[in-house]
Amino acid sequence: MIRKETLKTIIADSQARAFPVTWKRSLDIPTSVDKIVSLTGARRSGKTYMLYHQMEKLFHQGVPRERIVYINFEDERIPFSADELDLILQAYRELHPSLDLSGCYFFFDEIQEAPSWERFVARIYESISKHIYLTGSNSTLLSREIATSLRGRTLNYEVYPLSFRELLKIFHPSLGQATSVDQAKIRTLFKKFIHHGGFPEIIHQDEDLRIKILQEYFNVMILRDLIERYHIPQTPALKYFCKRLISSSAGDFSVHKVYLELKSQGYKVSKNTLYEFQEYAESIYLNRLLDKFDESFIKAELSRKKTYVIDQGLGTAMDFKFAQDQGRLLENTVCLELIKHGKDIAYTIQDQTECDFVVKEKSQISEAIQVAVHLEDQRKRNREIKGLVNTCKRYHLERGTILCMDHEEEFAVEGISIQVLSAWRYLLNL
Repeated sequence: MIRKETLKTIIADSQARAFPVTWKRSLDIPTSVDKIVSLTGARRSGKTYMLYHQMEKLFHQGVPRERIVYINFEDERIPFSADELDLILQAYRELHPSLDLSGCYFFFDEIQEAPSWERFVARIYESISKHIYLTGSNSTLLSREIATSLRGRTLNYEVYPLSFRELLKIFHPSLGQATSVDQAKIRTLFKKFIHHGGFPEIIHQDEDLRIKILQEYFNVMILRDLIERYHIPQTPALKYFCKRLISSSAGDFSVHKVYLELKSQGYKVSKNTLYEFQEYAESIYLNRLLDKFDESFIKAELSRKKTYVIDQGLGTAMDFKFAQDQGRLLENTVCLELIKHGKDIAYTIQDQTECDFVVKEKSQISEAIQVAVHLEDQRKRNREIKGLVNTCKRYHLERGTILCMDHEEEFAVEGISIQVLSAWRYLLNL
């Protein structure tokens, strides 16, 4: 009974509280769909505030506050066991006995913290209300349980830290791209963005506090989302592995190489365990792995992987060398922006030359992109152009793109039109 009374307090407090100020994100979440809407993404990427924004939208559409139920499952006051989840419904019914629950909207934040949550959610959906929103910080956990218990009933959206376009709207909402003054402001913000990233909490913080906050994000990911969630006993090996994932950002990542490094330092951990670490790290949105493009799905899956930390600001806070490498920072930023805008990407190797990104549409290559801070060095220029041209020719593309920090030109090589663009301009027009 004590927990039920606590739940009443939590529900009543959330319904009485003013909606916090939120930023409009590019991701548009529907309010009128008879599906369970799930939001997955890294911790602190903005999922909770997207729920708040959704609740506020419903309120302005005429849904009374008492019909909006918000529960944060990381609230230490509600350590649920599987058989206690129904207390949420009991507490709500006692608070609002005259209301029909079929017209209620349920918002469950960090749902993965509740044991057997999927059966509880499925029961609400089947017998009580079709209006359910979930968030979670573990894509594998949620997708597996959604697939088994909520099959066909869900719409999933991935939430990432702020994109450059979203960040620009926050700092300069009325800025255009036409005037030299506006372009100068955009360049300044972009240079900051590729070092600081887009986690919402840090965009107004000073440098020391920014780094401390981001390092704490990493620690929470490792402790709460990996060690506690997956019951991992090899804590030092796991921390080393995750830091190596970050330090390798915008480059190749080899489990075998990390295995040899750990072995040389006296750690006893198998390769299979390290492959599990790799899967776990990606599931909590610590990084994204990029396959080499191949028409064969199996060959693509078995290809050498490239790794990209989920936010370049997190990478700079955790690894000094990465923070000093403009080329890798820019490539990591471009990779994440392409993903944030829904692009299906891979990298290619043709005739021993690499192209950083190709965009796939229905298993076909529609765009090829190289990333280079500048093209002043002739050898580097030739290498970037050759990799791009070889990929364009292989996949029958008439043009390719090179993204630089701040350089633009256009020319043709071997019948392929090459457009060099400032990365900020390209990303703002995705």
